[in-house]
Amino acid sequence: MRTGGCPAGSGRAQRLDPFCLPVQFAASDEAADERVRYVELHRERVVVRRSLRGMHMALNMPVSAFRGVAIRVRVGEQAAVVVELAHQDPGLALPLFVSTETDDAFAEWRSWARVLGLPLLVEEEGAYREPFARLGQLRIDDPRPRRRRRSMLKRRRSSASLRRRVGRMSETTPVHRGEREIIARN
Repeated sequence: MRTGGCPAGSGRAQRLDPFCLPVQFAASDEAADERVRYVELHRERVVVRRSLRGMHMALNMPVSAFRGVAIRVRVGEQAAVVVELAHQDPGLALPLFVSTETDDAFAEWRSWARVLGLPLLVEEEGAYREPFARLGQLRIDDPRPRRRRRSMLKRRRSSASLRRRVGRMSETTPVHRGEREIIARN
């Protein structure tokens, strides 16, 4: 089923490359005949092909129909980290990265979200939530503390003024005291 030049997975983990789209792969599906579904993943759309009770079907959905890219820990005989394309219907969730090693899971999670333009999600107690506060597509964070006014950096000179020589007052420097104006007029 797999076509194209990008690998769909390795021997110890399933890893799809987010920078090599479109990609086609097979995923397990408990409800489908033969317990498998075939997925075509593009930047704008997802096509899921499966057979259910002898009837062949193809679901063509836009990527925006998915809630986001979720990361979760699968507990079982062998714990694994799963990065998946989360949908309202759990039967339509698509695994993008599955591994027993957690080293690359966060990088994959962020890469898939950036490429597909979907929010990052975390699974907690069977429900998905966003790990960061957002305002539309903009991620918001707590404001940074103001810079201290009495710090050592306050008196630091800029790099331009470091090149200039500092002016010094000498005995020959003219000082105008007691005059009304020091502005020259024509």
